[in-house]
Amino acid sequence: MDFGIFGSILVLSMFFKPLTCQQPNTDAFFVSEFWKKMNFTSSLHQNFSAPVCSWEGVHCDAHENVLQLVASGYGLSGSIPDTTIGKLTKLQILDLSNNRIIALPSDFWSLGSLTTLNLSSNKIFGSLANNIGNFGLLETFDLSNNNFSGEIPAAISSLSRLRVLKLDRNGFEGRIPLEILNCQSLTYIDISLNKLDGSLPDGFGAAFPELKTLNLAGNKIKGRDLDFSQMKSITSLNISGNLFHGSVTGVFLKTLEVIDLSRNQFQGHISQVEFNSSYKCFDLIYLDMSENQLSGDIFPYLKQTQNLKYLNLAFNRFARQEFPRIDLLWNIEYLNLSRTSLIGHIPSEIAQLSKLHTLDLSKNHLTGKIPLLHTKNLQILDVSHNNLSGQIPLPLLQRLKSMERFNFSYNNLTLCSSGFSIETLQKQFYGSLNNCPIAVNPDIFKRTATKHKGIKLALALALSIVGLLFLAIYCIRKSRTHLVKQTSFREEQNIPGPFSFRTDSTTWVADIKLATSVPVVIFEKPLLNITFADLLSATSSFDRGTLLAEGKFGPVYRGFLFCGIHVAVKVLVRGSTLTDQEAARELEYLGRIKHPNLVPLTGYCIAGDQRIALYDYMEYGNLQNLLHDLPLGVQTTEDWSTDTWEEDNDNDIQNVGSERLLTTWRFRHKIALGTARALAFLHHGCSPPLIHRDVKASSIYLDYNLEPRLSDFGLTKVFGNGLDEEIARGSPGYVPPEFSDPDNNYPTPKSDVYCFGVVLLELITGKKPVGDDYPEDKDASLVSWVRGLVRKNQGPRAIDSKIHDTGPEHEMEEALKIAYLCTADIPSKRPSMQQIVGLLKDIESADHH
Repeated sequence: MDFGIFGSILVLSMFFKPLTCQQPNTDAFFVSEFWKKMNFTSSLHQNFSAPVCSWEGVHCDAHENVLQLVASGYGLSGSIPDTTIGKLTKLQILDLSNNRIIALPSDFWSLGSLTTLNLSSNKIFGSLANNIGNFGLLETFDLSNNNFSGEIPAAISSLSRLRVLKLDRNGFEGRIPLEILNCQSLTYIDISLNKLDGSLPDGFGAAFPELKTLNLAGNKIKGRDLDFSQMKSITSLNISGNLFHGSVTGVFLKTLEVIDLSRNQFQGHISQVEFNSSYKCFDLIYLDMSENQLSGDIFPYLKQTQNLKYLNLAFNRFARQEFPRIDLLWNIEYLNLSRTSLIGHIPSEIAQLSKLHTLDLSKNHLTGKIPLLHTKNLQILDVSHNNLSGQIPLPLLQRLKSMERFNFSYNNLTLCSSGFSIETLQKQFYGSLNNCPIAVNPDIFKRTATKHKGIKLALALALSIVGLLFLAIYCIRKSRTHLVKQTSFREEQNIPGPFSFRTDSTTWVADIKLATSVPVVIFEKPLLNITFADLLSATSSFDRGTLLAEGKFGPVYRGFLFCGIHVAVKVLVRGSTLTDQEAARELEYLGRIKHPNLVPLTGYCIAGDQRIALYDYMEYGNLQNLLHDLPLGVQTTEDWSTDTWEEDNDNDIQNVGSERLLTTWRFRHKIALGTARALAFLHHGCSPPLIHRDVKASSIYLDYNLEPRLSDFGLTKVFGNGLDEEIARGSPGYVPPEFSDPDNNYPTPKSDVYCFGVVLLELITGKKPVGDDYPEDKDASLVSWVRGLVRKNQGPRAIDSKIHDTGPEHEMEEALKIAYLCTADIPSKRPSMQQIVGLLKDIESADHH
């Protein structure tokens, strides 16, 4: 061990011998002392036995004066000591970048011959000394990516020859000093990502006639576009992330190739920018004006910017407008028009943009189908939060797996999801309809009396349905619920019928011979052999203790199927004019309609003359009970879940409806927007459009994620022409005024809009549609009372006191205006559900901008 230590010392002494044999007070001595004291011993960079002037990165004149010292990335660490490089009086170029230096020596500022100083990417901290005025010959000054703080010293005025100034990524504070205007030879300035504030010095734009690049990004500097109007040579301007305001027209200088004005407070119409002979728009390569307050129309002159590669206009306040002309932007690689109020269709000409790498059209009001895109170079695609519909083009779907990022969520799109993970479907396709082709064999719906009918039906469906991707979703969701152990009716193979059941308001009969002979179809688990006997078991023979509701179509029961599925069983007791085969086809069609704001139809059963629909069970009940103050601990048959009103150990939910969830405006807005999205999907995303006919608070449920979901859509189709006139007209308080005319009472999308308007009024006011206490007019309905207040300019009086202080009042007033439009007496004056989704999104957008 002693020999090992002695050997190490011997080797080190031999290694440093050439460093200690230099003549004192010579440049060679000072450089060797610098290496030794900075703990630099790597022979990979230097041959220390050779003369200092021959070392890599060291250049000397004929008198062995060191003129250049380059030690970038050498692993130097700590403080530079005095009497080392600070004594190199002839030094002209010093590059110590990409090391771990933390401080400079006191004699550093005597290097008056320096023309290039690069100390970037170190850890030097403290303020910058006024002694920089000693560097009068300096042309390149780079202190970027360090920990400097304090103000930029006024002594910078002495650097009259300075051409490149890089102080970015530090902690410099205060104003940009007026004295910087003396550095009139500057061609490059980068002081981005500091803590600078205040205004630019007067005359800043005219002070630098040769300036080509200016980067002030990531500070808090104030100013206007005219601050830059005198820059005659500027080609690259980045002032993003500051406090500049006013018009942008003065920024568009004729020499500019790169313009970044993002994250400021610019206002006005950018269409006023004149692309003419005075501005060489053909030279523009990069343009970013995102996250400002720009209005009006998007550039009408984009076709003239044919060399543009990067365009970002996202998050502004443009007027609603059709998609701009972009077909001539042949070189565009990045295009972001997110939240720019675009309406209408995405033009098919977008397929001509063959170099496109990134396309973001999210958070707009675009409709129609996604056109074919040139996908060769496309890596990022976001069309989420629009009203797009139809199939996602197959070539685009096939390309997605090789892309970096994509998002189609919150639209009314359809796709065949084969090959995508469940996580991808939930995050990137949220709200899309999984619609793989289904070859339906009508013969499977024919009723037979054979004992094995259920097995044959299940096998036929298994062969016809392609893809079982959502099986895992159901397993995960249902694992949350507590499975109740029940006696299986499968244990008794010969349960005789018919079966009769009674509730307080109705009696219904399943006229079948054997419960095990009638199959139950579960859409996403077609291999399961489930029969009516299992429904009897799941609902304790449709016992009143499992009764959840008695709606206009019939009773609803809660049930746990043996396969772990928690369902709401809706018995459609009203007479139907459809045959069993026709009813089965309608239920199959409704089962394929998927949207995150619709209660999914899980399956169905044709039991004699009864049509039974199975829905996903909604854990937190419906809006009717939650909104209108169901007392704590009280359970009614209108509520689907006793858990709604009891303490939940997992989520600590107690009296969710009246004291927690619906006492905030944000949550009520969420319910309104989700319901609007569901209706917009039914009206505009289904072909032919599906009219709900019975939108009301009791048909809106909350799932386990507290997402609103609309129920009972399309059920009238199952009845054919068999619905009573009273039921077909709608529920009290929700009946549109045009239904009072016997010749004009056929449901339309605009009648759904009226019903939605009533629900929106309930969310805003907290009052019921009829039978509530309406001040000053005891006999009024909710609609007539609110519309009367709005006409008197007293709308805010209608806002529910429970939510009055939980959000911006102007948002609630805007929502009230939307409800006013929805409940117009004349159907043609009501907006479409697509428009309503856009209006509700705009309320949220304005608050979070």
